Amino acid sequence: MIVDLKRVFVDEHASLPIEYLFDMSDVPFSGAFPLSRPVKLCGSVSNKADLVELKATISYVYAAPCDRCGVMTEREHTVTVDKVLAVSAQSEENDDILLTPDMKLDLDELIYSEVVVSIPMKHLCRDDCRGICPKCGKNRNEGDCACSEKEIDPRLSALAELLKS
Repeated sequence: MIVDLKRVFVDEHASLPIEYLFDMSDVPFSGAFPLSRPVKLCGSVSNKADLVELKATISYVYAAPCDRCGVMTEREHTVTVDKVLAVSAQSEENDDILLTPDMKLDLDELIYSEVVVSIPMKHLCRDDCRGICPKCGKNRNEGDCACSEKEIDPRLSALAELLKS
């Protein structure tokens, strides 16, 4: 969706509320499609003393298997967007300035770039997820397994026998 911001750029006290849902269910991440629900942007664009600012929050639900235990997990994430909008810029190195040369803001592009950057590197069912046992495959979050924690390298088993005696 393209939002026309000419009125906000021209009027020094103008404000434009924005509420928008963007479907990213067809965008793949790590071989899956974890954004089955629409991504929501809520915020406003306002002009204060000829400084046009976008203040918004983007919220989405990321549904994928836990990276440690494999249990399907949904987690809500929120991204805060605080950008200065400008028709032109002296330098393109500032990430806080969003160029809108035709005074139009493409919300789809903004949401896509902010969500892609904010997706966590590791998706866990909970922060203290214990994962699965590498020997028997039991989910350690459901209880301990009977596997021994200490495994002796078979090449050093003769030394282990010496320690027993």
